[in-house]
Amino acid sequence: MKQQGAHPGDTEGTPDASSRPDTAKEAGGAHRDVAHIDEVEGDEPLLPARVHRPSDLMRLVGGVLAVVVLLAIAAFAHGTTSGLEQDINKGTGQAPDLLIKIAGLASSIAILLVPVAFAIERLIKRDGLRIADGVLAAVLAHGVTLATDLWVARAAPDSIQDALTQPSPGDIHALTDPVHGYLAPVIAYMTAVGMSRRPRWRAVLWVVLLLDAFSMLVTGYTTPFSIILTVLIGWTVAYGTLYAVGSPNVRPTGRTLMAGLRTVGFRPVTASREEAADAAEGGDRGRRYFVTLEDGPPLDVTVVDREQQAQGFFYRAWRNLALRGFATRRSLQSLRQALEQEALLAYAAIAAGANAPKLIATSELGPDAVMLVYEHTGGRTLDSLDDEEITDELLRDTWHQVKALQSRRIAHRRLVGDAILVDHSGTVILTDLRGGEIAAGDLLLRMDVAQLLVTLGLRVGAERTVASALSVLGPDAVADCLPMLQPIALSRSTRATLRRLARERAEREREAVLEASRQSRPAPADDADGSRPVVLDKADKKAVRAEQRAEKRAIDEALEEAREEDLLSQIRQEVLRIRPQAPVEPARLERVRPRTLISLIAGAIGAYFLLTQLTHIEFGPLISNAEWGWVAAAVLFSALSYVAAAMALLGFVPERVPFLRTVAAQVAGSFVKIVAPAAVGGVALNTRFLQRAGVRPGLAVASVGASQLFGLGCHILMLLAFGYLTGTEKTPSLSPSRTVIGGLLTVAVLVLVVTSVPFLRKFVVTRVRSLFAGVVPRMLDVLQRPQKLVTGIGGMLLLTACFVMCLDASIRAFGDESTSVSIASVAVVFLAGNALGSAAPTPGGVGAVEATLTVGLIAVGLPKEVAAPAVLLYRLLTLWLPVLPGWLAFNHLTRKAAL
Repeated sequence: MKQQGAHPGDTEGTPDASSRPDTAKEAGGAHRDVAHIDEVEGDEPLLPARVHRPSDLMRLVGGVLAVVVLLAIAAFAHGTTSGLEQDINKGTGQAPDLLIKIAGLASSIAILLVPVAFAIERLIKRDGLRIADGVLAAVLAHGVTLATDLWVARAAPDSIQDALTQPSPGDIHALTDPVHGYLAPVIAYMTAVGMSRRPRWRAVLWVVLLLDAFSMLVTGYTTPFSIILTVLIGWTVAYGTLYAVGSPNVRPTGRTLMAGLRTVGFRPVTASREEAADAAEGGDRGRRYFVTLEDGPPLDVTVVDREQQAQGFFYRAWRNLALRGFATRRSLQSLRQALEQEALLAYAAIAAGANAPKLIATSELGPDAVMLVYEHTGGRTLDSLDDEEITDELLRDTWHQVKALQSRRIAHRRLVGDAILVDHSGTVILTDLRGGEIAAGDLLLRMDVAQLLVTLGLRVGAERTVASALSVLGPDAVADCLPMLQPIALSRSTRATLRRLARERAEREREAVLEASRQSRPAPADDADGSRPVVLDKADKKAVRAEQRAEKRAIDEALEEAREEDLLSQIRQEVLRIRPQAPVEPARLERVRPRTLISLIAGAIGAYFLLTQLTHIEFGPLISNAEWGWVAAAVLFSALSYVAAAMALLGFVPERVPFLRTVAAQVAGSFVKIVAPAAVGGVALNTRFLQRAGVRPGLAVASVGASQLFGLGCHILMLLAFGYLTGTEKTPSLSPSRTVIGGLLTVAVLVLVVTSVPFLRKFVVTRVRSLFAGVVPRMLDVLQRPQKLVTGIGGMLLLTACFVMCLDASIRAFGDESTSVSIASVAVVFLAGNALGSAAPTPGGVGAVEATLTVGLIAVGLPKEVAAPAVLLYRLLTLWLPVLPGWLAFNHLTRKAAL
């Protein structure tokens, strides 16, 4: 008997579709005498012993959120919690003493006996793995309760401690336990072993829990919040354990499939596992088998189980959140609902006159799987056909099938290449109807047309695709789908293909630009012996500028020639030739845009960081000791830095970009950098801003890259220059300090190491080459406008000067003449702190910058009593206080489509 997995005889895998009818006949005769042997052919992988259920993860997340909400209520609603406890104590205090004693005794005994009884029952049924899961969950829950008790006793706010504890009735000087150390492990154990899924055991479980909670509340050994927290911890730890170690796999095997087919009247001989379909659409399409029978034609059987159906749950949940209701389907259906939906759609498609697999039987395969039995169709998918096999007749036949579905308001929802089957006679058959919808609205039907236009366009091009659609559906129906022709309305695999093609187009454009730049660039002019460059006079300089302009024109021409339109634009143009007045504005399908969600999350993170920083500020000494004239100067320098940042960016952008809007974008950057690393957020924001301002994407990236590159060079040069000056301040000669010499030697050693190690050398060269590939042609544009370059470099120097002066003014606001330090020392400290802040992975360099600036100022001779408040004031003015204006500017620019 063949088992699932690697079998010595299963070397050829799944039989070819064209040979299956003959194979079926041979199998029917050869195996007639062994009809009841469960034989599963093909390379069917062994099923994993355990699976990680998305539902367990969702319950874990839900439990954690519930614990957070409970603690938040306990912390911020102290009056409500106290009133609730008093009401419960007053109500339970009227219970008879005899009832209290009986409830306490019964719950104490039952809470130990029920888990043991269930464990014995599972062991008798040879289900020891579940017991092991339950024991592990109980141990972990006990550890979590101990940690929670320790946290509440030593570190929790008083309001949380009051909500979870109260004076113990036995010892008025002691407090009750915040979490019940015995109850949480029992709940975790019973949840992990699956007791809650069995009605009788579930009823016993709830009775025991209610009795124990009642007796503990009445006797004063707990609080309502403590009981709720105990239940949530046990429940959360149980599902966290189940997701971490996995749940026992209950997927039906091939032998279960053969037995299930016999229960619905078939006499199977063999079953071959089909090739696994692309799981990009969520992975819930089921496992497919080709089954031969003793008598009659073969069958196609689809098996759907809970685990397979749950795959892609998070992607579908995100689609349900992000898209409007008409554009999505339920993220997770029950097996019964999935079975009924697919069966209904199969019957409805055939009744509409479309070619679809004929469903002849359905059945359950135990409590966790179902099967759908279809007549065998054979053939190949559209994706597997060669380009020359996709004829115009085949395209029109495909559109006829879709038209038949739409005539009865049936939406397919997944018209991709592997859902379109072509049989041996060339007839098109639409498969994978499970995700479809009956009585569909106009938008869903138009989305189907848009999806099929792109699916076919990827194979035969926009012209042939639109021509075939027009010949079958007519110009009006095709033109109506143009608002749906947007990536968000397409399938997941189609979007991935379009992104891949876009990257390939961008790479071809980049190669064309680099080639044009190399060909148009003149050779460097040397003197007669080639030892040194020739000194150019004014005429030669004009010739060089003319050559640079010619190179720029050559690059623009090469870019224009290499530019290719994407498939969606090509389809729109083909349709607009027939219907010039057709609507092309994309329909609003998104309920929540990713940008909006990111903005909300970023705003929450920024508010959190701001509040946590402000809570540690001692405003009394800060206000009483500050020199407000210098504080005003620091505010002025901080505000001026945004103008300088705009100059530093626009100096490397030859195109015309509004200056005030650029300043607003730099203000918005003060909000972005608080929710992203400093070296990432500003670059992404400026690149996006330039693209929205009309600069081509590649040129926008190159401009920001050039700005960053020049900024890095200026930063290093200024750090060396001010470091040199700092080292000569206290010496009569101009010899640099040992620190500067040590820094230079360290940099030299690092450069030697990088250049000597092949792997590091290749890594650095690749990164630098990719950077200069876009920056160098961009710099040619900037060099033709010297005023632009002066603006950019001047803006960088002004930006650094503003920050240095802001820090110096902050120091002077809390110091006097005896504690002052030189501007050169302040500049060195700032430049070092800014470099570390850019390298730190924390948003805005939080923590790293404050520590570096404080330590640096103390190292150059500033007392810590002055350095600490000065750094605090500086960070308030340059990082924290601009967060709110930055958030307002970010949202304003977003509404104006400038970001």
